[in-house]
Amino acid sequence: MNIQQLLEEVIKRGASDLHLMVGALPTLRVDGTLAPLEGYTPVTEEIITELVTSILTDEQKEILEANRELDFSFALGDVARFRVNVYHQKGYLAAALRYIPMQIRSVQELNLPSIVNNFTRMPQGFVLVTGPTGHGKSTTLAAIINEINETRAEHIITIEDPIEYVFPHRRSLVSQRELHLDTHSWDIALRSALREDPDVVLIGEMRDYETIAAALTIAETGHLVFSTLHTNSAAATINRIIDVFPEHQQAQVRAQLAMNLEAVISQRLIPSIEGGRYPATEVLIANSAVRNLIREGKAHQIDNQILTSQELGMMSLEHSLYTLVKSGRITREQAISHTIRPEELSRMLGK
Repeated sequence: MNIQQLLEEVIKRGASDLHLMVGALPTLRVDGTLAPLEGYTPVTEEIITELVTSILTDEQKEILEANRELDFSFALGDVARFRVNVYHQKGYLAAALRYIPMQIRSVQELNLPSIVNNFTRMPQGFVLVTGPTGHGKSTTLAAIINEINETRAEHIITIEDPIEYVFPHRRSLVSQRELHLDTHSWDIALRSALREDPDVVLIGEMRDYETIAAALTIAETGHLVFSTLHTNSAAATINRIIDVFPEHQQAQVRAQLAMNLEAVISQRLIPSIEGGRYPATEVLIANSAVRNLIREGKAHQIDNQILTSQELGMMSLEHSLYTLVKSGRITREQAISHTIRPEELSRMLGK
């Protein structure tokens, strides 16, 4: 087997990921479920070494040797891109490769709520896309950024580790910076961003205090900032951002966030009855009531605000799941397994 063969299997079978691990068959993730590739032999130490090193540059091999793990992106000709994480387990190399289509789908094609289109027209502020790993956060952000690229004359800067979707220059100019390839660190890249005349900034992931603080600063200085966080709800997102700061700074951060936050989209991809996956989304819009709750440290009341503000485009995750069940897109069981409030959703769905 060779890496091109395996990656072609990913595309042909509509998989999202390929896993390579010594002692196991090459394994795909299709519609959220792992599926070993029958007809292939289990991966050996020699095979994994050959597969991984065939897509590494000499510099990447050195970084992998030094750090024992490596993130990078890899293009399969002009057919597709893959985000790759190479790591060690039990002393052997292993790899997880995420499929990134060349074609960037629109908000409509992704079946996202139409309110998401509004975020592409904002002049400034802070918009977050959250949810578990592998549930489409990067794809949602790519749809938003590409819509801006197609419709507005702006300078868009992305800072990613690694670059995932590649944006052509349309009406906008798009500067895409990859960690290690184009910059030495998140800190340096984020500090430099304000000197690069940006209008829109995409931060691939807010990982820690430094990146969150920088993202807030960039939004506060009149730019439109997008980023992701691994949180389960809008309320949890607000708390996570504030909690990374020392206690004596938290009141100031609440004020910054209250002033600059525009929206939080929290999403899950749910296996569909018809095959494929459908997004279930919670949408928080930062109206004056939400801003007051953030400023006053009452993020726990945000869920109630979402429930009472549906006319503004807000949506609870439970309402989104309920709609998908009632429209025949997903099963009741799938909906309940993906909610963080199963009792509430069961009540909504009835018997």
